[in-house]
Amino acid sequence: MASPRPRRATPASAPAAPKASRINLTGSVRDVCDYFYQQGWTDGLPIIPPTEDLVLEMLEASPLSAGQVLGQVPPLNGSVTVEKTAINAVMAGCRPEYFPVVLAAVKAVLQPQFNVGGITTTTGGAAPVALVSGPLAAQLDINSGTAVFGSGHQANATIGRALRLTLRNLGGAVAATMEKSTHGWPGKYTMCFAESAERCPWEPLQVALGYPKEATIVLVSACRGIHTLVESTQESGQGVLETLVGSMTAGGISGYAFQARGASPIIVFGPEHAAEVAAAGYSRQDVAQYLFERVRLPKSQIKGRGHYGARSWPAEFEAAPDDTMLPLVADPGKYVITVAGGDGRHSSWFPAWSATQRAVEVVQG
Repeated sequence: MASPRPRRATPASAPAAPKASRINLTGSVRDVCDYFYQQGWTDGLPIIPPTEDLVLEMLEASPLSAGQVLGQVPPLNGSVTVEKTAINAVMAGCRPEYFPVVLAAVKAVLQPQFNVGGITTTTGGAAPVALVSGPLAAQLDINSGTAVFGSGHQANATIGRALRLTLRNLGGAVAATMEKSTHGWPGKYTMCFAESAERCPWEPLQVALGYPKEATIVLVSACRGIHTLVESTQESGQGVLETLVGSMTAGGISGYAFQARGASPIIVFGPEHAAEVAAAGYSRQDVAQYLFERVRLPKSQIKGRGHYGARSWPAEFEAAPDDTMLPLVADPGKYVITVAGGDGRHSSWFPAWSATQRAVEVVQG
């Protein structure tokens, strides 16, 4: 059985990307799960034992070679190879056909601007949200509809979990060491969903970001939770946007002190709200501009509170009067606007952790 991380030091003469170590275990599946839990290799939920045959089956679906090194994960700077990622994908319950999406998500979080080491150790409880957009999402049945952030969808649950287990097991950030979340949130287990291609009234997200329509992308943003809003009285797109702005202008949202760091909140319109906003004449870019202009708080409400002491914002904000309305993000392009969910007049947004920037990878076939 392959283990999710080496149990002993690699000899100096070994190649740069050695195979993951093998361990032999006897007993029931419960015994194996208990052993992995005791070693700190799980997230607390049962795992699929990563037997060599299952790992090889996962690797057969990989567009990359097993020994390819994708990068390192702080704080322990463990080497992330395709094989080790496959081990964690098996443990998470992924089907082999999901593996190219897992690899794209892992490659995305390893991009320097994503600051994966900070995300895994901050007290802010940030976790990567993986948003999939493109034809492959429907082919793999990555849910973009009813209960999109909930349970019951194998692809969503296991792709997001594989990403989290890879970061946990190869980076070593666990509660006993460097996982310092004050509270955390369920995204620390898994958070993956797809844009609704059928019910999105705008061009697909991958096209909006400059990729071909036939491409499938994974966008990752480090987020601190989900804010859900209801707007069932206003029936215009303008009214929906006004309610969304209201939900995003409140104390305690750390982004108001960290615009210079370039974080990206994710705005997820329910399909009914999205249709009304589009019918009111708003494009995806118009929505981002609308939010940039109106999701603001007076400097007086930010000053002396929250993360004000560690603020990282444009220099002109320092001398600005206290009644100056300061934006949540540095520019409209930082907002990720998407559509997902089922029927019902609800939308949601993910507040971004402040010390990160989003990352995008194309899923390789």
